Amino acid sequence: MALSSLNHPIKSDTPSQVLIDFPDNRLMIDLCGEFDRNLAEIESKLSVQLIRRGNQVAVIGAEEDRQDAVSVLQRLYQRLEMGRPVELGDVDRELRMGSASENSKAIEKRRTDMSFSDRVEIKTRKKSVEPRTEAQKAYVRAMLSHELAFGIGPAGTGKTYLAVAVAVSKFIAGEVDRIVLSRPAVEAGEKLGYLPGDMKDKVDPYMQPLYDALNDFLPGKQLAKLIEEKRIEIAPLAFMRGRTLSHAFVVLDEAQNTTSMQMKMFLTRLGEGSRMVITGDRTQIDLPRGVNSGLIDAERFLKHLPKISFNYFTSKDVVRHPLVAAIIDAYDRGSD
Repeated sequence: MALSSLNHPIKSDTPSQVLIDFPDNRLMIDLCGEFDRNLAEIESKLSVQLIRRGNQVAVIGAEEDRQDAVSVLQRLYQRLEMGRPVELGDVDRELRMGSASENSKAIEKRRTDMSFSDRVEIKTRKKSVEPRTEAQKAYVRAMLSHELAFGIGPAGTGKTYLAVAVAVSKFIAGEVDRIVLSRPAVEAGEKLGYLPGDMKDKVDPYMQPLYDALNDFLPGKQLAKLIEEKRIEIAPLAFMRGRTLSHAFVVLDEAQNTTSMQMKMFLTRLGEGSRMVITGDRTQIDLPRGVNSGLIDAERFLKHLPKISFNYFTSKDVVRHPLVAAIIDAYDRGSD
């Protein structure tokens, strides 16, 4: 990798402006993105102005904002030098991972010394996935190092998506023999019988988010074959009773809608050589009034146990549309 772009890229023109040199013009084009959309994203998030001048980018703004922008640009360029693409999601990740509260010495050290060895990357058949926030990174590391991990937080924080990505990665690597994905169908009591079709047709609408995640990571034909062979199972929570899930990666989604007894039943399915991930949002409980959430009870009963990881997300970790984070914050304020 050409470190010249990282070690000696900055020239000061004025107190409010720095110039960064990027020697490879092809990489410079990818760094800026189509119609300079990557630069525009950095400008909007960091309150700086970025101006392309040949193989240079001028960064104009307040000192702290300039430092953050320079750090983000250098990290993205380093990624390109390693032969990896830069998409808007990568820009978003670098913006989130960067810390405006770091002092200038720490920022400079990160510019020159930081390698990609601290990166967390999940490799699947169709794509590689990297956490976009510190909380996501901690969550992925917990899933890789613990046999039982909980991911608790609001919608849009990547809890389920990352859990399925890790499950597929472990399956591809041969560390588990199968993947079992489940979620409670809260409306699936008497009402389920009124839906058309057989049992699969009735429950599939509740499982669709899990299918969507799998389709992101596995080719369609391979996914269909693995489901047919039951090496990947997607089933309602009620179907888990009486089973022992050995050598499997098991994900329970929407766990806030389990009862305490259902949660205990599910947790005790864990068999030899298996890993289990439980995801949920305590603010979206759809259980009947007076019924305790199994997720909340599990958190209370199990938090002191070793080898179990609890990982928490906030609105700052939302990676959907920016409005989603604002909506979550507004509802949280309204419920205080």
